Amino acid sequence: MKKRILIVDDKETIAKLVAMYLSDFDFVYFDNPIKAISWLHEGNIPDLIISDIRMPEMMGDEFLAYLKGNELFKSIPVVMLSAEDSSSARIKLLESGAADYIVKPFNPMELKIRITRILI
Repeated sequence: MKKRILIVDDKETIAKLVAMYLSDFDFVYFDNPIKAISWLHEGNIPDLIISDIRMPEMMGDEFLAYLKGNELFKSIPVVMLSAEDSSSARIKLLESGAADYIVKPFNPMELKIRITRILI
C-alpha cells in the first residue's frame, strides 16, 4: 500500500509538481490549513504532511504548532516548504517539530530523497 502524503499549499502548482516527482506516493491536497485540519479531524491520518509557510487564513508555522500540540497528530512528520531562505526561520520551525525545511524553488530529486528518508 502506498504511503499517503497531505500537501497544504495555497499554490496548487506546487502540489502538482510534488505529486509528479513523488509518484510512489498517494496525495491529498488542500489550499489552506483550515481545510486540512477539518480533513484530519474526520479521521484521516497521512504518513507525512508537506506544508507551505506563507498561506492565507493560517500560516504554516501556526499549522505546525497546532499539529504538534494535538495528541492525535503530533507524531505525523511535517516537512515545511518556503521561498524564505532564512536560517532563523528554519531553526525556529525545526525546533517547533518540523521534520525538515526545504527552500523553494527546490530540486525535485532532493525533495524525493528527503521525503523517502523520513518515511522509511
